[in-house]
Amino acid sequence: MDINIKRHDEMRQGEAWQPIVQIQSGTKKFYIESYGCQMNFSDSEIVASILQANGFSATTQFETADLVLLNTCSIREKAEQTIRKRLTEFRKVKEGRKGMLIGILGCMAERLKAQLLEEEKLVDIVAGPDAYRSLPILIAEAGSGQKSVNVLLSREETYADISPVRLNGNGVTAYISIMRGCNNMCSFCVVPFTRGRERSRPVQSILEEAQQLFDSGFREVTLLGQNVDSYYYTDTGTNETVTFAKLLELVAAISPLLRVRFSTSHPKDITRDVLLAMTKYKNICRYIHLPVQSGNNRILQLMNRTYTREWYKAKVDEIKKIIPGCGISSDIIAGFCSETEEDHKETMDIMAYSKYDLSYMYFYSERPGTLAAKRYTDDVPEDIKKRRLAEIVALQNKLSLQSNQEDIGKIFEVLIEGDSKKKKDEWMGRSTHNKVLVFPKENFGLQKGDYAFVKVWSCTKATLMGRIENIK
Repeated sequence: MDINIKRHDEMRQGEAWQPIVQIQSGTKKFYIESYGCQMNFSDSEIVASILQANGFSATTQFETADLVLLNTCSIREKAEQTIRKRLTEFRKVKEGRKGMLIGILGCMAERLKAQLLEEEKLVDIVAGPDAYRSLPILIAEAGSGQKSVNVLLSREETYADISPVRLNGNGVTAYISIMRGCNNMCSFCVVPFTRGRERSRPVQSILEEAQQLFDSGFREVTLLGQNVDSYYYTDTGTNETVTFAKLLELVAAISPLLRVRFSTSHPKDITRDVLLAMTKYKNICRYIHLPVQSGNNRILQLMNRTYTREWYKAKVDEIKKIIPGCGISSDIIAGFCSETEEDHKETMDIMAYSKYDLSYMYFYSERPGTLAAKRYTDDVPEDIKKRRLAEIVALQNKLSLQSNQEDIGKIFEVLIEGDSKKKKDEWMGRSTHNKVLVFPKENFGLQKGDYAFVKVWSCTKATLMGRIENIK
């Protein structure tokens, strides 16, 4: 069954809104937009499942919806500004549509509930990340004119028993949430306060979801968590403990045709066992997202990242030694509190050393309630932050192009995800290293979800172009 939703991933700047699917059952219509990270998008799939089970169907037009939901991110100020603007647009439509309800979900919901619900009166419903099961009650309360809020955090909720409604629409790739919350108290981050403590989902429920996806034709799953390497589940019946390395192997063993990715890894927690598991199974993708945030030891200490630049570089060396050619990407923050030009140069240096294929790059925006907001002064002028970010982006563009140029002449096994955005007679897919490849369909009779061996002939900084050499 297809569902229609829209997603805005702030991390992929420049991407358009993505309409995805449509349910044709139920009497009332809902519309949902998801902002920020993959975890939020995965949560939106859980919300869609809950709403579908309670008589709602989806619509691609918020103007016709009875319920409009925004699943929000509060990590950066820009995200909050975008969401406030969007809520204002929805509110104008609501004025002419009797009975329409507007709700805000996720991290921003927990942090700004009073302002959005009572002071600014932009929303009718506020639900935190652990409160999605209560949405039917919240909707009923809001419909009767009551204030409707639930932002309580849970130490147990993992939504393990809820089968998400798949919103991606390509029928090839899917997310599986394996844990929720975070115990790392990075000083710049709101996640521990908005999503609570770490709790891992039961192993069997993860394996059942992965098997169901494979049986339904999906050929790639991404295991999601704020810090996936912290996954740790002990079965109360057998007393058997499963670490993330073991979970990776269990999911990979479902079928060699099912690719397995994971995100996100905290550098301090990605173990040698995880790296060795990646070498044992060809279908565990050779790609690791390893956020560095800064390359300067003093700034890393202020950020409470619990590693040094030397330690991080040694981890990169270990990854490349155990998994030659492994793709590595990162998150980088420019202009954190008290950052100097020398500190900034050390961040550029660690980027060059690590040779990231891709980075998600931002300048620092203070988040109320975080340890950084309480302890430090946001003292780097915005024009300097933006200039340093521009230098980081320019370096990453250079590194990305160099990385892609090194792939020219090589052959990669590519999982076909669908048509190229620009040409319908071309396929788009990804290599095990998470690089995008575009290539002519020709007369091979392939379809989405098939594998092809593609030889790279040219590239840009973002895309590899090639031709099919063989099919699987």
